[in-house]
Amino acid sequence: MSDALLFEKNGHVVTLTINRPEIRNPLGAADDPENFVNAAARINTDRDVRCVILTGAGKAFSAGGNVKAMKEGTDGFGGAGVHIREHYRTGIHRIVRSVWGIEVPVIAAVNGPAIGLGNDVACLCDTRIAADTAIFGATFLKIGLIPGDGGAWLLPRMIGMARASELLYTGDTISATAKEWGLVSDVVPAAELMDRARAIADKICGQAPDVLRMTKQLLRQGMTTSFDNIMELSASMQALAHHSKDHQEALDAFFEKRPGNFKGE
Repeated sequence: MSDALLFEKNGHVVTLTINRPEIRNPLGAADDPENFVNAAARINTDRDVRCVILTGAGKAFSAGGNVKAMKEGTDGFGGAGVHIREHYRTGIHRIVRSVWGIEVPVIAAVNGPAIGLGNDVACLCDTRIAADTAIFGATFLKIGLIPGDGGAWLLPRMIGMARASELLYTGDTISATAKEWGLVSDVVPAAELMDRARAIADKICGQAPDVLRMTKQLLRQGMTTSFDNIMELSASMQALAHHSKDHQEALDAFFEKRPGNFKGE
């Protein structure tokens, strides 16, 4: 993994930091797909990880795709249309799919502008906390592009079709309105952002880790499947949960009025 995506594990929490602050953390460079794929695989295979915080270095979360590279036709944005399509499929879309596929809860700590692809990456997370310096925008049409990174599917599920359509069609950006619209859970002073994200992460980490991962899977499946399928999946997962040692520990902790000590067993 290159320095463009920093990976730091502290306790049960992994913090991923998009790290190109001098150019506002654009995504889509040649090493980005492998960075995100490797980070997601590392998280998913480490059963000690219970939560992830995703943020940006410097003053931006992510300015999105590299508009300078688009203008110059470099970094996969040149050549025939079929070649650019493959650049999205094997490059940018691997970033999107890897974040979506992280099995533990992911908190986006949005420290500044989250624009275009950056906004989509924030929407891939399970919840979003914003600094008072954050700006959100799905500004693809302003540079003559469609929402090519999954935003047409993600954004309506975050804020509803009418508001998603307004953001996409106008190219407007929003700041404090993001909380009113349900795009973020909270807006805090920039200096308090990471402390707030960590406090939420620590609370999440207090849950039994296996049922935490299963609950995220149910929520993901619930976005696309039928009620009947969710009921069947819920029954199967619940049976596994009942046989876990963590379930017994949770019951003991409940009756003894103490925090649970969960080991993923």
